[in-house]
Amino acid sequence: MKNVLFVCSQNKLRSPTAEQVFADWPGVETSSAGTNNDAENPLSHELVEWADIIFVMERTHRTKLQSKYRAAMKSARLVCLDIPDDYQFMDPRLVELLKAKVPQYL
Repeated sequence: MKNVLFVCSQNKLRSPTAEQVFADWPGVETSSAGTNNDAENPLSHELVEWADIIFVMERTHRTKLQSKYRAAMKSARLVCLDIPDDYQFMDPRLVELLKAKVPQYL
């Protein structure tokens, strides 16, 4: 079982959509978090340690994660999806983007 963490800023639109889209993927356990302190589910050392693969939506998320959680990342693979904050929760265009970019890493 791979533990897969999706990260965006607020954990309201992109990362929860990704978590839901891949929740039933075989052999995968999903979670999501946000890099901002006021995120719905703020990123934590525990979540980073739990993850085998961490998908960030933007380069800024990758930078924050690497600077604040480097020690917790251990051997987790870090993948930047380059998906801008232009979508609503479960937007069909966002779902299609995620389905096009994520599976190759799972």
